[in-house]
Formats: sequence, structure tokens, C-alpha cells
Amino acid sequence: FMLPAFIVLLVTLITGILPSLNIVLEKETGTIQQINATPISKFSFILAKLIPYWIIGILIVTISIIATWLIYGLLPLGGFLPLYVGSIIFIVGISVMGIIVSNYSETLQQSMFLMMFFILIILLLSGLFTPISSMPKWAQAIAYSNPLTYFMQIMRLVYLKGSGLVDISRQLITLLIFAIVLNSWAVVSYRKRG
Repeated sequence: FMLPAFIVLLVTLITGILPSLNIVLEKETGTIQQINATPISKFSFILAKLIPYWIIGILIVTISIIATWLIYGLLPLGGFLPLYVGSIIFIVGISVMGIIVSNYSETLQQSMFLMMFFILIILLLSGLFTPISSMPKWAQAIAYSNPLTYFMQIMRLVYLKGSGLVDISRQLITLLIFAIVLNSWAVVSYRKRG
């Protein structure tokens, strides 16, 4: 029950925190002005910043699946396709959250503290350690507006119950909506000053 949750935890920590250091580091070193002077669009810039983290996230998922199989002999009962589809959508959404924090932060320290705060909140209110049904109503409302909750459900359903794409379609659609909203926010919040 906890192994799929630890995969989610690992993916969230790495693909959530690392992108938050990206743009703010360029602000501190002064290279952001040179990038802003180029004719590149905001969308292309954000996409170029995110693609490496998406690749890292997929590698983390793959290494975690292999490690879980080698150490515990556990493979996803629902197959790899639903697992990777859910992982890709989640990684696209959570990595852009770091870019949003980076867009609003002025220093590296501010960005790190903000991202750690948000990651801690969404981890605690995702059903990782405590069942959502045992939380107070206000915490349940936050939990169900948390993308991590749905990725946690996907991992556990695919790993333990053998759910396929059809079975996790509600969670996939919800994660897709989160990813679209957060990506749009990242592009809009990036201020290109030439």
C-alpha cells in the first residue's frame, strides 16, 4: 500500500522542487535579461525550461518501478500504460507549479521555502499518510482540490487493484485539468522584460 505512495512522493519532491529553482536562479545571476531580449515567446521559454524535468520525472518513475520489482517483487497489476499516462500528466502539472513559484520569487531562498511549504501541504493532504475520509471536512475540501490526491489514487489503483485506463479515467481527466490550468498560469505569470 505504501510503495506506490513512495513513488508518488519521490516524483513530487524532485519534479516539484527542482523547477522552482530554475527561473529564479537566472534572475539572481542576471542571465534572464539576456533571455528576455531574444525574440523567443513566453510559451516556448516555459516549455524549454520544463522538458528536462519531464524527462527526469519519467526516469524517476521507471527507476522506481524497477526498484520496486527487484526489491519487493511488486509490479503494477494494471499494466504500465495507465501508470505512465497518469505519471506523465501529473509530472507536467507538478513541475509547472515550481515554475509558477519561480516566476513570483525574487531570490533562490524565497523560492525554495515557498515550494517546500506548498509541497508539504499537498503531501499531508493527499491521502499519503492519512485516509482522506478521516480528515475534517475543510481538509477534505483541500485534499480533493489537490492534484497529488488523484495521482496517489491512480498509483494505488493501478498497482494494487489492477485498474486500467477506463477505471482511472476520472482521475486522469482531473489531473489533465490541473495540468492545463497550471501551465496556462505559468505562461501568463512569466513577465518578459526586454
